[in-house]
Amino acid sequence: MPPRISLFPKCYFDALVDGTRSFEQWIRDAATLGGEGVEHYDGWFRSFEPKDVDPIVRTMEETGQVTSMICFSPDFTHPDGDERTRQVERQKAAIDLTVRLGARHCRTLSGQRHPGMSRDEGVARTLDGIRRSLDYAAKRDVVLCMENHYKDGTWRYPEFAQPEDIFLEIVEQIDSAHFGVQFDPSNAVVGGFDPVAFLEKVKDRVVTMHASDRYLAPGATLDDLKTRDGATGYASALKHGVTGEGMNDYDAIFRILSSVAFGGWISIEDGMDGLGEIARSAEFLRQKRAQYYGE
Repeated sequence: MPPRISLFPKCYFDALVDGTRSFEQWIRDAATLGGEGVEHYDGWFRSFEPKDVDPIVRTMEETGQVTSMICFSPDFTHPDGDERTRQVERQKAAIDLTVRLGARHCRTLSGQRHPGMSRDEGVARTLDGIRRSLDYAAKRDVVLCMENHYKDGTWRYPEFAQPEDIFLEIVEQIDSAHFGVQFDPSNAVVGGFDPVAFLEKVKDRVVTMHASDRYLAPGATLDDLKTRDGATGYASALKHGVTGEGMNDYDAIFRILSSVAFGGWISIEDGMDGLGEIARSAEFLRQKRAQYYGE
């Protein structure tokens, strides 16, 4: 089965979090953009109670769309043990939301790169949080997808497992049918490593993918991202653009994915200059899918 194309509105992320843009209207807009599924971020829901979730379910049904996955950002590396336990409970709640929306994949992360935390502490905390969450995911038949991530838009510090070697150290210690990798080529670039070489290392573990293309703002460098440590939000030095028109080699990516018969969701992160960008990204991915998987 070939991969399916999902949509995630990076352009509306903040407005959907703070409620200044209608979640339901975004879903109606998404139905016109050529995707086959819609990815949701847990922070777009005012709560996980039926009064806030059911309208989203109804709008998805009314527009004939399906939920591809839930984008969730646990902070398993938090220095306070009680807070780490709360993050596990948050992850469990996101797993329940995944089931309620009819999806099977829920993103997970390591957590923030908190000051004063050693590498060993960060790895141990991440493994503990994911393993405690995996027990629940298995009961609900949900797959946790750990993304090679840069930084959640609501976080103060970047991702602890952003470096390739730390990410691989964690993933290689988790063996579960309910755990896999969410590959993001742009985040690999930001992390300072080759996304194609990285994909070769994790290709048999990839269950979902984020498709975006990144650009550096005029005059910015990748080193500028390092100065963002301690600043809430996403780095202004980093720009999203139309998939296929940026830094990433999507021919190499699709060759590798097709070689292992990857059939999961590929979710577009795009639209910073309007919804037309998302439609163009979807068309580009459909062309690549046809090229490497057949019509």
